[in-house]
Amino acid sequence: MSLRRKTILVVDPDDDARESLTLSLRREYRVLRAASGGAAAELLTREEIDVVITDGGLPDMTGLELLQVTRVNFPLTEVIVTSTSGDVDEAVQAIKCGAYHFLTKPVSTEALRSIVGHAEERADLNRKVLRLEDQVGDLGPREFVAGPSPALREVLDLAQKVARLPTTVLILGESGTGKELLARRLHRESEQPDGPFVAVNMVAIPRDLVESHLFGHEKGAFTGAVQQRIGKFELASGGTLFLDEIGDLPVDLQAKLLRAIQENEIERVGGDRPIPTSFRLIAATNVDLEQAVKQGSFRQDLFYRLNVIPIRLPPLRERIEDVPALVDFFVRRYNARFKKQVAGVATSTVRMLSNYWWPGNIRELENLIERLVATTPHEWITDDDLPLELHVADLDRTSSDRSLLDRALTTFERNFLVRALERNAWNVTQTARHLGVPLSTLKFKMERLEIRELARKLKGS
Repeated sequence: MSLRRKTILVVDPDDDARESLTLSLRREYRVLRAASGGAAAELLTREEIDVVITDGGLPDMTGLELLQVTRVNFPLTEVIVTSTSGDVDEAVQAIKCGAYHFLTKPVSTEALRSIVGHAEERADLNRKVLRLEDQVGDLGPREFVAGPSPALREVLDLAQKVARLPTTVLILGESGTGKELLARRLHRESEQPDGPFVAVNMVAIPRDLVESHLFGHEKGAFTGAVQQRIGKFELASGGTLFLDEIGDLPVDLQAKLLRAIQENEIERVGGDRPIPTSFRLIAATNVDLEQAVKQGSFRQDLFYRLNVIPIRLPPLRERIEDVPALVDFFVRRYNARFKKQVAGVATSTVRMLSNYWWPGNIRELENLIERLVATTPHEWITDDDLPLELHVADLDRTSSDRSLLDRALTTFERNFLVRALERNAWNVTQTARHLGVPLSTLKFKMERLEIRELARKLKGS
């Protein structure tokens, strides 16, 4: 991935001044020139300008007016104002209007190069701030948790082989299996781990805004486009672009995506010039793209371009050996987040978790552990903390002489009584009154369902 050469626009009505500034900069930068504010504005619209160097007095507008136009319409472009007068008021006004620097002519080559270098670094910093704002919802522990299952080991072995290659990866798997976390792991182990990781979930973007969101737009491209917007493709420059649920990309934009991948360039909405791009693409989907191709909802050429290195993430039910490791990781995560001190999950409870089908995969397991850590008042999470559907699933997989219905009814009754006792601070008399049953009946049920011993432990903890 070759990085774009930075572009400087020199705006000055004096031919000799334009030539002198250009000669000082052209070794390190691509330099464009304009003799008026109008010509400069046209170049700003057509070209990707990093820094503008403008004289304070132009034939059709002042340098301050060009500065204001640039700050409003091209907020990522830095502006340096020059003047032969060295007027302090002019310099102060330029800085107040957002100029990066004010220079008095003539300017030495060394000083000019230094200031332009800092200005283009500031422009890069502005882009990084945009990326951080875009990723602010992803702050916090984002780690792909590995377990001992052979199915996952196979996935991680393949991921390690391709991580440092600048090739496209397609991650396949059901919702909640950790596709984005695997993509982040690939990015961290890539050749550019310090570059941006820009994640885009196609399902989360309103359909009529997908193109602008991905490719960006120019000012006035459509109603509401009050200023230029940088799209995700540009924000991912020098790093990784992760397109989640790629199967939901509208057909009319699939050709534009294909061109971006093949030609390494994009066009903003309302723009008329190609913009170079340089990123590593990772896509993910939970749908069968081959079937989508047959149905005509996904382009065949785009599928082949994405399907260079396919990695299938198995659902949790196919890697159930990983449940203990996942449970331990999530307990530690939410202990830290909620400032709790839950010691862990009981062995029998982990066994019950391992007997569940997990239709929502790792995301469902994580949500459950988060809720249990947040709500339990005890040191250990036990069977009684689990929701009824996990008890039923456990009963369904456990052989017994009693009928499944009898065991399910017993499980329900035990959980119901435990919750009632918890609501009444484990006061048996008060709980009996709350349930509307004789005290002797409640005590008998507690003995039969082995709740008395649990009550003694919890009241003593």
